[in-house]
Amino acid sequence: MSSERTPLITSGVCGLTVTCGAESDATPESGTPSKEPKKLNTFFGVMVPTILSMFSIVLFLRTGFVVGHAGLLEGLLMLTVAYIIISLTILSICAISTNGAIQGGGAYYMISRSLGPEFGGSIGLMFFLAKVCACGEYVLGLVEAILDVFGADPDSSGGLQVLPQGYWYNLLYSTVVLLLCLVVCLVGAHIYSRTAFFILVLITISLLSIFISSVIVKPREFFITHHGSGNQTAHFNASYTGFNASTLRNNLGPGYTLDYSTNTVMSFASVFAVLFTSCTGIMAGANMSGDLKTPSVSIPKGTITAVLYTFIIYVLLFILVSATSDRTLLIEDYGFLQKINIWSPFVTIGIYCSALSAAMCAMIGASRILHALALDDLFGLPLAPATITSKSGNPWVAVLYTWGLAQCVVFAGQLNSIASLVTVFYLLAYAAVDLACLALEWASAPNFRPTFQLFSWHTCLLGIVSCLAMMFIINPVYSSGSVVILLLLLLFLHYRSPTSSWGYVSQALIFHQVRKYLLMLDVRKDHVKFWRPQVLLMVANPRSSCQLIQFVNQLKKGGLFVLGHVQLGDLDILPSDPVQQQYNFWLRLVDKLGVKAFVDLTLSPSVRQGTQHLLRITGLGGMKPNTLVLGFYDSCTPEDFFLQDSAFCDSSMRRATEDEFNFGVDLPSLQAHFPPVRHVESPRWLSPEEYVGILSDAIKMSKNVCLARYFFQLEGEGKDSKVDGSERTIDVWPLNLLQPCSREYQDVCSLFLLQMACVLNMSNKWRRAQMRIFLNVETESSDQGWVVNEETFRELLRKLRIRASIKIVPWDSVLKHHVHLNEEPPQALSEDFLCAVNCMLTEHSSQAAVRFLYLPRPPAHHSQSQQYLSHVEAVTNSLGPTLLIHGVTPVTYTEL
Repeated sequence: MSSERTPLITSGVCGLTVTCGAESDATPESGTPSKEPKKLNTFFGVMVPTILSMFSIVLFLRTGFVVGHAGLLEGLLMLTVAYIIISLTILSICAISTNGAIQGGGAYYMISRSLGPEFGGSIGLMFFLAKVCACGEYVLGLVEAILDVFGADPDSSGGLQVLPQGYWYNLLYSTVVLLLCLVVCLVGAHIYSRTAFFILVLITISLLSIFISSVIVKPREFFITHHGSGNQTAHFNASYTGFNASTLRNNLGPGYTLDYSTNTVMSFASVFAVLFTSCTGIMAGANMSGDLKTPSVSIPKGTITAVLYTFIIYVLLFILVSATSDRTLLIEDYGFLQKINIWSPFVTIGIYCSALSAAMCAMIGASRILHALALDDLFGLPLAPATITSKSGNPWVAVLYTWGLAQCVVFAGQLNSIASLVTVFYLLAYAAVDLACLALEWASAPNFRPTFQLFSWHTCLLGIVSCLAMMFIINPVYSSGSVVILLLLLLFLHYRSPTSSWGYVSQALIFHQVRKYLLMLDVRKDHVKFWRPQVLLMVANPRSSCQLIQFVNQLKKGGLFVLGHVQLGDLDILPSDPVQQQYNFWLRLVDKLGVKAFVDLTLSPSVRQGTQHLLRITGLGGMKPNTLVLGFYDSCTPEDFFLQDSAFCDSSMRRATEDEFNFGVDLPSLQAHFPPVRHVESPRWLSPEEYVGILSDAIKMSKNVCLARYFFQLEGEGKDSKVDGSERTIDVWPLNLLQPCSREYQDVCSLFLLQMACVLNMSNKWRRAQMRIFLNVETESSDQGWVVNEETFRELLRKLRIRASIKIVPWDSVLKHHVHLNEEPPQALSEDFLCAVNCMLTEHSSQAAVRFLYLPRPPAHHSQSQQYLSHVEAVTNSLGPTLLIHGVTPVTYTEL
């Protein structure tokens, strides 16, 4: 049985089935689970990794950079904006994580299980890439700090000066640091969490030393040298003043200038991008969800606490550096905190620990996201190895993937150069989390009742807007590119992945909106000029009715189309309702035929009673059937469409891809569910009296009635057909041919006939078909009023905007066989007359693709039902696809 943790598909991108050796270890449904129990609590599993990720390299290496360029006031504004954005996202994370069990994958799991695999998979991959880029960024920051102390540069700030510098040397050092992170991450998340706590203790000691030093250390002067392009050298005099009102005043406003590491002039956007990397760790705890004891409790509590703690530290640090160091020192020396400390190794250790822990946390978080993506098999073969785990459950292959991509990131060479890309990726992921929560809130699903209540749709919407706005403020090019990549991934997953069993919030939103609009669709406001056919097609056996189903799909003109079926039986003597189990088969049939139809089934002792039920209860509000379509009641042996269409044959089954999601109904099951077509000697489930009674019931209920005959001969209606109707002809006979004494061409039924033919002529496969209207006249009569009637009819067509050619058909020879002109049918219709009418139709409409005929009103007494059917059968004998229509609804309108 599929569940939310079941992989969507089992095949790879090229149709190759991939089975990983450790897959049984990675899936909770495995018969022999070998994972260790989840051990991490709120503090170790959420608070510690979140704090370390949010401190990262910005805390020690970029605090002065931000305050120096932006000034204290604008820096605090940036910090406040950044924390408002992440706080809004945190509210969404808390709401989603407290609404049910959270598995491994963190943010990806939340988004995919809320918005579905397409959106979740694409955002999950983007979030994975953001984590990878962040890991590379932290490594570059660590290498920068190492070279500041140990770099073999005469102008570097003291230290041992033993490490040579240059682009390729920096790349080598970054590779070594990444290898160290790889080794730690391969050991597992539990070991890292213990190490992380020790790192947090060291960083806390470093922070305390900075605050103590601001009081103890005396003012100092510094001489800073930077080597530019070529042989250019820049020298700067900087000073540390201690707490000084003048220094604070000078550092209040912005002073954007050249950044010595990238040789580009900074701006609000570029500085904010660097600062925001300190806020990208809010999901570090959520990404560890697979290792937490109680994710729904730990994630909200730990994340909120960690964010409040880091915000306070950043505010205090901003104020401290702006009040003690001049702007030149802040801008021209990223490592100035080491120079103004009572013992510089305190800060050095803090830098190394924060950068290294953030890099490891990003690598572990990224590997967990990749592992979750691989388990869901959204991207197929390329990510299949990432499902492999160790005996302890550590996804070591996913860690290797992450390490390899992070190694590519460090080729950028400078931290500031990739900060904008990292920030844009994170903002996009945060916007997606807010969108997931907003969709769940707007859907108003009863099962969305998170225990965390401090959120609303306003906070979600504000979070989305702020994230998207800041993305484009920071870097419009990167933002546009990330959105394009996201859309491409959405399209890829939409066309590749099947429907999941996770549940789609889109379905809940659609339900919510449809209910609202159905209530607004007031039947009292119906008007004839907006009329459209809303069809209930009764189907006994789809094997013989597929062409008719596809034809009616063209005839509905954007209206309601319902396939109805009556299962004979009595619920009182049955253990359960057999109808409920059949819906999936019928819906699967609808998918295979490619028609836009609903399915409505009922259980009833008789077909007539079941049809009455469907006519009354099918649809909602203003969307209820106004037209009933039935197959014709005759002795013809139906043909099996399943044996003719390639989509239903065995060879097609073999060609079908394994990843086709069918809700448990494959083609062999579909074939087996519907019984074989009726043979000549097979008993009928419907008597002529009951069949005609259904017609009478529908007319009494003010429903239009259509009888379809010979539609198994109609070709070119399939979803893959390229027919455009240019070689087709639609013939319309608006006169009641079985009541010759009636010469009315403009009664309700005749006009309904014209309307239905016109609707068909407007559909895609019949748009270019030629429509012909046949007027039967008595040319030998002394009364030549038929000429006037013809002109009147042409004027009517012009008013109705119906493009059709009019054909005059003399039928004096046919009327000669009708000797009792003053009697009501059907008693007065002789076999000769019926044969003559059939010959006339065959002569003029033998080449038509479909014919529209006037269906007489059924007899009032059931004893005449057999005769009524024999008359209609004789008239339409061997004509080809024919639709006999009796309309009771005014449908034409000639005014605006």
